Amino acid sequence: MQNKNIFSAFIGLVGAAITTLLGGWSAGLTTLLIFMIIDYISGLLVAGVFKASNKSETGALNSKAGWKGLAKKSMTLFFVLIAYRLDLMIGTNYIRDAVVIGFCVNELISIVENAATMGLPLPPVLIKAIDILVSKEDK
Repeated sequence: MQNKNIFSAFIGLVGAAITTLLGGWSAGLTTLLIFMIIDYISGLLVAGVFKASNKSETGALNSKAGWKGLAKKSMTLFFVLIAYRLDLMIGTNYIRDAVVIGFCVNELISIVENAATMGLPLPPVLIKAIDILVSKEDK
């Protein structure tokens, strides 16, 4: 029982440290993480079920491509950290949010591409939401 408590405390400390480094938890960060997870899972489905991935020669699952995807998602979070530190350094509070929105748009575009590869039609309201996000990213 004590090992379970130590492990739980350790995970809590790591989570708190990461959250602090990223500038606190926000709706934008939650959205980014959800989009990253959906993108990764939909990419696995495109490769594993539909055998139509453009990340491998055969279109099928490829462990190297999977690790590359995880490395890119980790780098995304590093850029959120960098943006937050820039906000702190120059006394602003919008750089991190702009970076998060930009990466959310990027993840969403990838999710849409995966859905299209699967043959899923997209509702017009979602296409309009993507257009709004892209226009916010441009600003």
